[in-house]
Amino acid sequence: MKFPALLASALLMVSCAGYHLGNSKPASLQKVNTIAVPMFKNATLHPRAEALATSAVANAFVMDGTYRIASLEQADAVLEGELRSIKYATIRGTRLDTLLPAELSNTVTLTWTLRDAKDPTKTLATGSSTGASQLFAGSNLQTARNNALPEALDRAGEALVSRLSNGF
Repeated sequence: MKFPALLASALLMVSCAGYHLGNSKPASLQKVNTIAVPMFKNATLHPRAEALATSAVANAFVMDGTYRIASLEQADAVLEGELRSIKYATIRGTRLDTLLPAELSNTVTLTWTLRDAKDPTKTLATGSSTGASQLFAGSNLQTARNNALPEALDRAGEALVSRLSNGF
């Protein structure tokens, strides 16, 4: 007899914890269910980085599941984006030559605008998202940078989708 009473009181307490089922979209995006993600622009000197950025954002939308990816004709909104910058900073230098980096970090910045698909003059959301990764500066620095870039773009894409899905 005590167990059902304790279970009922525990469920009553948990129901007041502020959790709810269903989506948690921002109020301004409640009517948006599908988003078109055309190719991002590239303001950097890194070749084909726009394809990596677009792919990272599209994958983040698929993994999140709040919005579906659609074509321009079928979408409720269109996400226009640009890979604004890729910056490198030294984390660690070599022991004998501090100007020679041993480990670097790269930080990418995506700027984006979400527009209504039916009325492109109406902006639904805008912002910028950053992502970072780390790399070791070995004998081939260019290859190391190319290998670290997708991870940083994935993190920037996740931040972008989190902002659109959760409002933060």
